[in-house]
Amino acid sequence: MKSLSRLALLLLLALVALQLYFAGRIALMNLLAPESTTFQRSEMRRIVAERQQLLWSQQWVDDAQLSRQLKRAVIASEDAGFSEHGGVDWDALEKAWERNQQAQARATKVAEKRGTANKPKPAAKVVGGSTITQQLAKNLFLSGERNFVRKGQEFVLTLMLEALLSKQRILEIYLNNVEWGEGLFGAEAAARHYFHIPASQLSASQAARLAVMLPAPKRFEKRPASPYVLSRAATIEARMPAVALP
Repeated sequence: MKSLSRLALLLLLALVALQLYFAGRIALMNLLAPESTTFQRSEMRRIVAERQQLLWSQQWVDDAQLSRQLKRAVIASEDAGFSEHGGVDWDALEKAWERNQQAQARATKVAEKRGTANKPKPAAKVVGGSTITQQLAKNLFLSGERNFVRKGQEFVLTLMLEALLSKQRILEIYLNNVEWGEGLFGAEAAARHYFHIPASQLSASQAARLAVMLPAPKRFEKRPASPYVLSRAATIEARMPAVALP
């Protein structure tokens, strides 16, 4: 029993030390921009392994050089309550869970009709309820695997980000590190790649098109002006004037 108690204590201390490490890293982001994220490093390794070269484009720009239109577009598309919530939008998570359950039920019915109910099938996920802060927490520090431990750590990191950084700084770091295509990260690289202009000069329609791409940038980069992208961008652009920036 003593050995088990000591092991439990060591695990607890290790967990506390890890959280303090994360808190220190986040606090430092008030002064220094992160050089890279866990997701970016994973992508670097994958691209090099597949192509034997690193095709990469990213350039940090300060908040003042990020188009206000882009900020509005991304908030309208990804996280309408960004300026108000404390990092986690519980209503959005509940709605996402309900929609995913409904989608899974529909997929099961289709499988039963086709006689494939006993065969393995991918989960019918429709939508996620992650906020911009949660997405940033995941990209900065966590792997892509999905389990309850990783999700719990994501919640803790999200609360740390909200407690230690301003909303403006969270959005600035997010827009400078989010993926907009294969080896394409950050608003500046995206604006120059797709529109041949700096991020500061993005118009409302251009910003809306970039915002549409965020859930699946590797898919949308192949057709950045597809009918779906343009239609969805028009919807986002109509919502943008009502967005309050932090």
